[in-house]
Amino acid sequence: MTALLIVGAGFSGAVLARALAESGFDIHVIDAADVVGGHCHTARDTATGVMEHVYGPHIFHTSNDTVWRYLQRFGEWVPFINRVKACTVRGVFGLPINLHTINQFFNRSMRPDEARDFVAALSDANIDQPANLEEQALKFIGRDLYEAFFRGYTIKQWGCDPTELPADILKRLPVRFHYDDNYYDSIHQALPKHGYTRVIENILDHTRIRVQLATRCDASMQSGFAHVFHAGALDAYFGFGDGRLGYRTMHWQREVHDGDYQGTAIINYPELDVPWTRIIEHQHFAPWEQHQRTLVTREFSRETAANDLPFYPKRLAVDLALLARYVESAQNLRGITFIGRLGTYRYLDMHQVIADALALAHDWCAAYARSDTLPLFSRSPL
Repeated sequence: MTALLIVGAGFSGAVLARALAESGFDIHVIDAADVVGGHCHTARDTATGVMEHVYGPHIFHTSNDTVWRYLQRFGEWVPFINRVKACTVRGVFGLPINLHTINQFFNRSMRPDEARDFVAALSDANIDQPANLEEQALKFIGRDLYEAFFRGYTIKQWGCDPTELPADILKRLPVRFHYDDNYYDSIHQALPKHGYTRVIENILDHTRIRVQLATRCDASMQSGFAHVFHAGALDAYFGFGDGRLGYRTMHWQREVHDGDYQGTAIINYPELDVPWTRIIEHQHFAPWEQHQRTLVTREFSRETAANDLPFYPKRLAVDLALLARYVESAQNLRGITFIGRLGTYRYLDMHQVIADALALAHDWCAAYARSDTLPLFSRSPL
């Protein structure tokens, strides 16, 4: 059977590799890193024994039953509710903004209908169609809540003024007029008991899949395979010939403490005079474990330099114009499909990446059998 090359051993590459292997193809997976897992990589911290989310916190959540059932094949998943806090000059509050946040912030004791009317009165009625993140926030929650929880955090996270960012970024953060402080509203919310890396290793454990780590892709490799699926950055594939797409990257300051440092997994720091965006205490991602020492990481965001790992696609107007040129260049290629967050230059959660990979495997196999035009992207970048 035909051999296929997959570049990238994160969720996108691993799920696609497994689906294609189960369809009868021989798969060769390579990754520049020396471990599988991509940005979801987890590992035991040697100083504390705590399972560390090495590239920042990943809490799996989905309402897609197909994706949820798929993951049950490859590991034990423990229910986990993400309860994020925000540390501000006015105190510590729960996120997303909910009835408790509103009453605590404004020193009130409102019922849901009263809080709804109260927040509606705070909103800027002069904004009809928000043109950017700041206008979306002002129309949605008013200036006080926006300034307290979002403006400074956004500037630190994205490295630009909120007026430069699209409005739909804030649409992912709802306001709730009840006391539910669950950060997500997905049906299924859980963490893998033995870490994400174990899950991805299990996905890749198939007789038709060969994994080669610490290996970068180059053009000479592609000639030996019938098709290539590339989860690396789209602009990097073309050698940044038209310029670099905008990404934010992260770095972490690691600390070890005795006992419990902050009492929860994630605390955001929206104030501009605090250099980090959030503090992560990894032991709280596994409340079923007990540790005497705790691992804490302070997360910092910065613009992606040449040797950095890209994390979050910025997708500003200048980026989308550049992206269109890379898509045009890709359309002249044959025998390659770009996949995942970096390959399609989109912000995708884990469940979306998995769903895309499963759908792509189905569609690609069908098109291949018909000798039809093969997909260029697992999800349209534009």
